[in-house]
Amino acid sequence: MNVKEASVLTGVSTDTIRYYEKEGLIPLIERNDSGNREIDEKIIRRITFAKQMRAAGISVKSLKEYIDLVDDADDNSERQKSILRDQIADMEERRDDIQFAINHLNYKLEHYDDHMRQTEDELHELEQKPQK
Repeated sequence: MNVKEASVLTGVSTDTIRYYEKEGLIPLIERNDSGNREIDEKIIRRITFAKQMRAAGISVKSLKEYIDLVDDADDNSERQKSILRDQIADMEERRDDIQFAINHLNYKLEHYDDHMRQTEDELHELEQKPQK
């Protein structure tokens, strides 16, 4: 199949597929006699894998390292697991930061009438005073 068909099948844009190939996240794609890329099932699986890992927030650099380890004939499972653990830790940290922000906004909303409104009014009054 060509890049456009692979894009439709995987939900990954044609530009992103070309980028994945350029960065080595997917193997080099063979070209037919007309010079068009011919994508097989192996490439489709790799595109889907890269898409899923990127959706999980893994950097291109870390994903490239992970894929290189997968493609290596040696047993690199401990390093692969380490990359996955690092990604989980990063995601948990982002989740915690987001949860903190959500909790902060909920607090402000719950206390809007008895605290926030007064604070905002005071800020507004300060902005209205002439500068000396």
